[in-house]
Amino acid sequence: MTPAADLEWSYLADTVMGGVSQGAARIEGGVLRLTGTVSTANRGGFIQARTALPAGLPEGTTALRLRVRGNGERYFVHLRTTRTRLPWQYYQQGFPTAADWAEVDLPLAGFTASGSLMAGAIRAEEVRSLGVVAYGRDHEADVSVAALGAV
Repeated sequence: MTPAADLEWSYLADTVMGGVSQGAARIEGGVLRLTGTVSTANRGGFIQARTALPAGLPEGTTALRLRVRGNGERYFVHLRTTRTRLPWQYYQQGFPTAADWAEVDLPLAGFTASGSLMAGAIRAEEVRSLGVVAYGRDHEADVSVAALGAV
């Protein structure tokens, strides 16, 4: 697994499209931490920390593994691929959090497309970015990722 602190992360929020969610993504103690307030006002509803994966995932990858902890809310991983051309296109899968560190496995076959015109299956070599996302409902976000890897 790759330590989250070894990757370059960028922060995104729904404010790019008129939403009012606020937050931050930062490395704290060698761990990625995404915090903030997610609001569905003004048709918004997300904050995200994203890292680029220009070479895709390793050949033969069938799942992602993350070491996470959080405030008990459900969070999501969003994958963008060479076939997700529009900004609102992604593949999504949720994961639970708790106060203690845990490893979660997210099978690539379990990711769902954000739109009906997208291909249903993800190919590991086509993945180009991974986002850790607080999404879809009004809530306080606090999720940390220590490491991620391909299995």
